[in-house]
Amino acid sequence: MKKSARDRAKLEQGVEQRLPELSGRAFAAARQKALDAGETVLEAREGALYRVHPNGTFEIVKTIAPPRPVTRGARITLR
Repeated sequence: MKKSARDRAKLEQGVEQRLPELSGRAFAAARQKALDAGETVLEAREGALYRVHPNGTFEIVKTIAPPRPVTRGARITLR
């Protein structure tokens, strides 16, 4: 049975509302999978980029600019 445009729009809206949660879960799972495989991951926090090792240790790679506040729905152009 074919869905109406209204039904598709509602479905898309529901998915969009859940996207932050779903992407957060996917990111956490991918990070853990990499660590479980013995790989290192990069993590940005407290004004620095860190290399995190599977044994839980970490090292600073470089200092970085603080996070940029973003308004929900805003579009940002990267240079």
